[in-house]
Amino acid sequence: IQVGDRCYEEGMYEAAKLLYNNVSNFARLASTLVHLGEYQAAVDSGRKANSTRTWKEVCFACVDGKEFRLAQICGLHIVIHADELEELISYYQDRGYFEELIALLEAALGLERAHMGMFTELAILYSKFKPQKMREHLELFWSRVNIPKVLRAAEQAHLWAELVFLYDKYEEYDNAIITMMNHPTDAWKEGQFKDIIAKVANVELYYKALQFYLDYKPLLINDLLLVLSPRLDHTRTVNFFSKDAMQYAAESKDAELAEKLLQWFLEEGKQECFAACLFTCYDLLHPDVVLELAWRHNIMDFAMPYFIQVMREYLTKVDKLDASESLRKEEEQVAEPTPIVFGR
Repeated sequence: IQVGDRCYEEGMYEAAKLLYNNVSNFARLASTLVHLGEYQAAVDSGRKANSTRTWKEVCFACVDGKEFRLAQICGLHIVIHADELEELISYYQDRGYFEELIALLEAALGLERAHMGMFTELAILYSKFKPQKMREHLELFWSRVNIPKVLRAAEQAHLWAELVFLYDKYEEYDNAIITMMNHPTDAWKEGQFKDIIAKVANVELYYKALQFYLDYKPLLINDLLLVLSPRLDHTRTVNFFSKDAMQYAAESKDAELAEKLLQWFLEEGKQECFAACLFTCYDLLHPDVVLELAWRHNIMDFAMPYFIQVMREYLTKVDKLDASESLRKEEEQVAEPTPIVFGR
């Protein structure tokens, strides 16, 4: 063995090969064969040596020699050791061999000794280089990945639908709903949204969800209300929709719609909403209609600020008309011709 080691150290690899082969020192033989570029033989010797150190040496040599099929054979004996995984991944990544690394980890998932690190690192690689494969991987193996680590990777890669999926599995329901509302085009799904919104801890998200539906999916608002109704503060919810209804009526420029809304507020006993609507829809309302409604429901106090504003506006108009009329008369007097007087 000592003579073989001396030959190896002096670069006499053919001689070292013969000597190590004779004494069945397969670990040193594998190292020697790597230097000779005999990768297949090195893998065969590595199999006989069966030590992680030898597998790594032969694997890295095969990567450098772009013998990726042989490198994968070696790699499958390395990835099963969680503490060796990071170094192996770095070796491939630092040389830009992402496809080959992904292929290695994909092949390793079926191994009996497959562990969480392998599933996690493959998910992260998918997020960076093959995002189209990320969702299927998570659906199959979400319970076998380190979810916080994969969450960060999905967020950095802007994979919003996958992020929602992971938040849901990790029981971070608030973050799942926020992500769906912030990225509806990629992340919102009706059934999933309704399932998750019922589990959130922050009550404020109920009302943000209502506003989101009004803005994004108004035709589905009733479906959302059916899910949320047992959890909502009904007074706050009515006020929420009242404000929205007032704004809609004001923007519609439809006087009849505004007056119907006033009537509905009174029928529901919502005098404060009635008073607020008088100013939100001020330009659309007829004072005589407002006066009749307020008088019939005995709420003149709620309508009085509105009538004060109406009176001020009318008086201002009358004053302007009076001033205009006075100016017109003065101009007519100035414009009258002076009669011509002939001498007697």
